[in-house]
Amino acid sequence: MAESNSTDFDLLWYLENLSDKEFQSFKKYLARKILDFKLPQVPLINLRATKEELANLLPISYEGQHIWNMLYSIFLMMRKEDHCMKIIGRRNRNQEACKALMRRKLTLQWENHTFGEFHYKFFCNVASDVFYVLQLAYDSTSCYSANDLNVFLMGDRASGKTMTINLAVMKWINGEMWQNMISYVVHLTSHEINQMTDSSLAELIAKDWPDGQAPIADILSDPKKLLFILEDVDNLRFELNVNEQALCSNSTQKVPIPILLVSLLKRQMAPGCWFLISSRPTREENIKMFLKTTDCYVTLQFSNEKRELYFHSFFNDRQRASTALMLVHDDEILTGLCRVAILCWITCTVLNRQMDKGHDPQHCCETPTDLHAHFLADALTSKAGLTANQYHLGLLRRLCLLAAGGLFLSTLNFSGEDLRCVGFTEVDVCVLQAVNVLLPSSTHKDRYKFIHLNVQEFCAAIAFLMAVPNCLIPSGSRGYKEKREQYCNFNQVFTFIFGLLNENRRKILETTFGYQLPMVDSFRRYSVEYMKHLGRDQEKLTHHGSLFYCLFENQEEEFVKKVVNTLKEVTVYLQSNKDMMVSLYCLEYCCHLRTFKLSVQRIFEYKEPLVRPTASQMKSLVYWREICSLFCTMDTLWELHLFDSDLNDISERILSKALEHSSCKLRTLKLSYISTASGFEDLLKALARNRSLIHLSLNCTSISLNMFSLLREILDKSTCQIRHLSLMKCDLRASECGEIASLLVNGGSLRKLTLTNNPLRNDGVNILCNALLHPNCTLTSLALSGCFFTNDICQYIAIVIATNETLRSLEIGSNSIEDAGMQLLCGGLRHPDCMLVNIGLEECMLTGACCESLASVLTTNKTLERLNILQNQLGDEGVVKLLNSLILPECVLQIIGLPLNDVSAETQRMVMAVKERKPNLIFLSETWSVKEGREIGVIPASQPGSVIPNSNLDYMFFKFPRMSTAMRMSSTASRQPL
Repeated sequence: MAESNSTDFDLLWYLENLSDKEFQSFKKYLARKILDFKLPQVPLINLRATKEELANLLPISYEGQHIWNMLYSIFLMMRKEDHCMKIIGRRNRNQEACKALMRRKLTLQWENHTFGEFHYKFFCNVASDVFYVLQLAYDSTSCYSANDLNVFLMGDRASGKTMTINLAVMKWINGEMWQNMISYVVHLTSHEINQMTDSSLAELIAKDWPDGQAPIADILSDPKKLLFILEDVDNLRFELNVNEQALCSNSTQKVPIPILLVSLLKRQMAPGCWFLISSRPTREENIKMFLKTTDCYVTLQFSNEKRELYFHSFFNDRQRASTALMLVHDDEILTGLCRVAILCWITCTVLNRQMDKGHDPQHCCETPTDLHAHFLADALTSKAGLTANQYHLGLLRRLCLLAAGGLFLSTLNFSGEDLRCVGFTEVDVCVLQAVNVLLPSSTHKDRYKFIHLNVQEFCAAIAFLMAVPNCLIPSGSRGYKEKREQYCNFNQVFTFIFGLLNENRRKILETTFGYQLPMVDSFRRYSVEYMKHLGRDQEKLTHHGSLFYCLFENQEEEFVKKVVNTLKEVTVYLQSNKDMMVSLYCLEYCCHLRTFKLSVQRIFEYKEPLVRPTASQMKSLVYWREICSLFCTMDTLWELHLFDSDLNDISERILSKALEHSSCKLRTLKLSYISTASGFEDLLKALARNRSLIHLSLNCTSISLNMFSLLREILDKSTCQIRHLSLMKCDLRASECGEIASLLVNGGSLRKLTLTNNPLRNDGVNILCNALLHPNCTLTSLALSGCFFTNDICQYIAIVIATNETLRSLEIGSNSIEDAGMQLLCGGLRHPDCMLVNIGLEECMLTGACCESLASVLTTNKTLERLNILQNQLGDEGVVKLLNSLILPECVLQIIGLPLNDVSAETQRMVMAVKERKPNLIFLSETWSVKEGREIGVIPASQPGSVIPNSNLDYMFFKFPRMSTAMRMSSTASRQPL
């Protein structure tokens, strides 16, 4: 990288201003300094080199920072004060030049001049604690600092990360922070980095300097006073998992950008430098890769206290601030909305205007749809007369067209060409800027974006119901999209659409603009009809959280009833008070609900008894009590599946009281991946008093000895109705099989036991076989698939098959039975006293060698109706032997799972012949095992700790004719300016 052309960086000038004697001393000192700095020896740099030769050799042999650090140290030793002062003066000028450069680049964000002086000053005040942390973190004398420190600034969208960084840098520029600690700041954004492919560190630093001429030698001369700011790591287009061997230490060497960044973060380059890194919490893998125990991790949150301070500062009127705060605090949705500073400003602005008009905010601002409708209506028509109304309606149409086109094509930052494409003029853009709807992008130069994504989503919802023409905006056709622009979750748009279906909310816009949204009635009818169709196809909607949010936003009782009336099965994931409030509202209208699948995460994570619970925790318990009360009040509710949940002692007691209540009509209770304070003991004690439960599943649960004792106590009760107990994937071993056996021999109501996927092995299965032979055992169905036993135990299983008079179903697939074990089992199946109706032997390592014995079973056993031997390598010869028995009239089998994927065409023809001869015989497919697993609840809806899956609610919207057209137009339509 070329340095400045002045004498400041002219090596020859410094050398020529040395006398011959001084120059000889200089060369001796240089040889010593090369060793001190641990730099490679260069043979040509010796005592015979002339001044001109040395001035030419040094820059091609060493990096600039090493050269000038050596020169300064040598001049100090030689007492060449004039030379030292010249270098110091140059460095001071360059530090000031860097500050001037940063001042130009990091002009305060639009919040400063857009929202007024109040918003800016407030942000400075509430961010003071963050500035305090940043001051201490980069102070090497502070106990809070550390070598090679990284400070991670984390926060959600619009939480103020960029604003905080810019304010901190401006404080540094003005001498209010990092004095004598930071000399240079190198500011990098993900958007800038994403445009690069290969670069050297010198080029990266110089990118913002005029003509790319940066004083690299001075900037890198003291890395301990160099701060790199890396914004929006979550938006990087590449991963940072770079091989250590690929890292680079040469600041002038061009390398791929990922290698360059990791080399910096690992301090292979600029060792000792500081980093300030910002990110959203969505891509934490890039953060964890470089987070050390000595690093600093700061999360930006708009806490309740800061929100109250904001409201009081905004209104400057105690009465108005209290009224507004009460409205927000009483509604979980609005509380969540006001956790973001920009949305808090929108909320305060709307409430203030409504109070100015004499309206009661309790009635006119109940939901986000209300707030956004008032915000747009007030912003666009604040000075509108009759003529202006018509203009502003056109402005709204163009704005909505831009919003919808942007979301469909993953565009959140709009170019001037995009704005012109939808029909905006420069005057329009100025109007929208003046009213804080469309603003200059803080990350993309010469581009605009909506004040917040929520506003763009709300405008897109209006576009949907307004039936604006489709438009392919130019930026949407760009091949590469940054991660933050990749928009694929339309749930908030759907929520706003449902909100606008409410007549009162819709009137805010329709009355203001004198325009009726034309698609409302047709979409209302479509929604109800689609939900009726969905009621017959539950797999279309994987969970109902998104739909419930839509209905809660609507809150028209009759419409909500019609939409949810057909639901017989509901799945919800609860992760906040807001989720519980919304779900409760909708569940109360589900009049025909039969099955409720529920996951409770992050709400009851506190384990210790609380002396004084917070207001939020008290709300959580109130909501949870109301949800659990549904198990007693909903007469149609028969099944509860609680999975992937974390309950503390209080929430577990609330659930237990509901389950033991005499009004609880649940017949099936399935619990999987559950963490409870008592280890399920309180729940089981409650179930001992439940008289309606027929099926109890404790899959994926650690079963203690106390739990077995409680289970035995429950099953022993004469009032117990439990017939099916499932303990799948509970890590049960042979040591627990004695407890399981005691459940079998005590009689009682238990008829079906599922122990699939437990490592019982031979010893454990042997104990169970002995229990199955006990005269008190009345079990009719046993599942031991995937229990890790071998053919050595098959002789005992064969005895059970031949002598147990009650056992009708035996699932023993996915075990190493092999042909030898199958021969033994066939002996039991041929026994005249065998009463089995079903046996599952899928994936048991069987071959054609056992098929002759199995074929004889098919013609001699008169009770066996269902046989599954899928996923075994029987070969053509083995399959043919079985087919020859299947076709005989003596064979009473009704369902068979045969591995037919790899058989010959001739064997396939024989299969067809069997099907023609016996049309009632059902052949299972290779996917039967997986389907069967889902039917009995083997495969949970999510794995523990997983994120909530997509709800597939977009099926509903993208099948609506209007939206389907929009989807097609997004990829094929030409531009259609309004």
